Amino acid sequence: MTDPKRLFDFPYYQLEKYPQEKSLVTKVNGTWVGTSTQEYIDQANAISRGLIKLGVQANDKVAIISMNNRTEWNICDIGILQTGAQDVPIYPTISEEDYEYVLNHSEAIYCFVSCKEVFDKINKIRANVPSLKEVYCFDEISGCANWDEVKKLGNDNKDVQTEVDKRKEAVHEDDLATLIYTSGTTGRPKGVMLSHKNIASNAKHSEGRLPIEMGKSKALSFLPVCHIYERMLLYMYQYCGVSIYFAESLETISDNLKEVHPHVMSAVPRLLEKVYDKIVAKGSELEGVKKKLFYWAVELGLKWEPYGQNGWWYETQLKLARKLIFSKWQEALGGELKAIASGSAALQPRLARVFNAANCPVMEGYGLTETSPVVSVNDMRNHGFKIGTVGKPLPDTEVKIADDGEILIKGPQVMMGYYKDQEQTDEVLKGGYFHTGDIGVVDSDGFLKITDRKKSMFKTSGGKYVAPQLIENAMKQSQFIEQILVVGEGEKMPAALIQPAWEFIENWAQKKGLDISKDPKEAIKDERLIARIQKEVDTHNERFGKWEKVKKFELTPDVWSIEGGQLTPTMKAKRKVIKEMYKDLYERIYDRAS
Repeated sequence: MTDPKRLFDFPYYQLEKYPQEKSLVTKVNGTWVGTSTQEYIDQANAISRGLIKLGVQANDKVAIISMNNRTEWNICDIGILQTGAQDVPIYPTISEEDYEYVLNHSEAIYCFVSCKEVFDKINKIRANVPSLKEVYCFDEISGCANWDEVKKLGNDNKDVQTEVDKRKEAVHEDDLATLIYTSGTTGRPKGVMLSHKNIASNAKHSEGRLPIEMGKSKALSFLPVCHIYERMLLYMYQYCGVSIYFAESLETISDNLKEVHPHVMSAVPRLLEKVYDKIVAKGSELEGVKKKLFYWAVELGLKWEPYGQNGWWYETQLKLARKLIFSKWQEALGGELKAIASGSAALQPRLARVFNAANCPVMEGYGLTETSPVVSVNDMRNHGFKIGTVGKPLPDTEVKIADDGEILIKGPQVMMGYYKDQEQTDEVLKGGYFHTGDIGVVDSDGFLKITDRKKSMFKTSGGKYVAPQLIENAMKQSQFIEQILVVGEGEKMPAALIQPAWEFIENWAQKKGLDISKDPKEAIKDERLIARIQKEVDTHNERFGKWEKVKKFELTPDVWSIEGGQLTPTMKAKRKVIKEMYKDLYERIYDRAS
């Protein structure tokens, strides 16, 4: 077949070019269970036939909500799209209220869920969603229809396949494929309308940026597939004949890496920060020569530059460091990784340096849900890699910087608009470009660099502009700081709300023989801890102008999390929510506490 143009074309393309015995692989009861490309297609067709028998029409909406990535998700995705309907992937841990809003706003008529936890949440709001006819579960649970019933209905009515084929034929690449509701940091989620072409073009263009051996590579998938980043990669993997293994959960990721030995995976910076911190914590427990060697290798890694720019002496030392120390890092990540695609937030340059020095190539990219998602990405080949940047734009993608520094995008990946919201659509799609809301520059070599979110930049009362993201990224390099939010809009100075890294602090206190309370509510009042974090803040403040320095901070006792409401599902801080949540601390910073 020709190049896939619609999302359901991808498995068929794989079948023709690189048929896989293990196209999709999920762990079931402790065993990795593979589904071949042919089985994948057969089951997707059964779902399509079953849905048609259930009355699903072109342009109907079907929701999918799964707590983890699994084979069933992909089968349902293709099965739904082949009927000419659109799917609505929903992030599983959002509130019941948001479930209700998304299901009603999209007018979903059916919903596939992964497990009892999701089903119970749906049940609580089901009476408020008049459009919803039935819920089907991937797991066998009581009180809920099973997804096998849809497949059985499809298998009992194989004559309906002619209708499936007719429906597929009628779908054009410019037609709507999916609605993805963004986890906005404020207000109601917006339904991003992405066409088949938006995502398919992004998958095909992204393929050229990752070192994948066609038909022979393995990927580990664990970032939520309800987000466009991981989902687009799944189509790209299918395009390249990559065998996709679905990690069981974030908790089991280390074990899964060692079991699967993937060649490629995606990550968010927060995960890479945690991996690095754990490695350093283990290194600090070593003694004598081993400890010295470990820190020598890390120091060396933090100075890494691509393409041998540091000269032959550095490269000689690096060779030794890779053999003695970094080889163990590679083993921990499965031993065969050729690329880790990092996205969704800014990656600290030190992490890009140290992981690449360790031969665990981290390639940072940039994109948004509204751009399906990739706009640009680094690639070690052909001098397409530069530390501190998000790489060069993909083919057919134009990046323009507006007079106020905002990044504007034109290309086949730019969304159709926001569902049922012309006003918001018109606000961001102007003059033929998508207005990203991010601030950045394109350097003389064509590399894009992101400096901040337009909305998060603020002016102090002295009229000076502050870009909080740059400061936050610098401060998060401290092992004492888990999360930080720089504040100060309209105030006399920048300040910060800091969530301490409690796990590290507990080890630090033990080693120092300090009796710091294990209760975070008490620990944040401890003068010794405050003084130690002040030292960290002072160190990182040095690289910023006088008006940008964090002058005061307050520690927060809670661990900022998605469930706690402080972070979006892609681990970005919800600025307004956090400020409101810790209003008392904020007021205390500016001497207004009651």
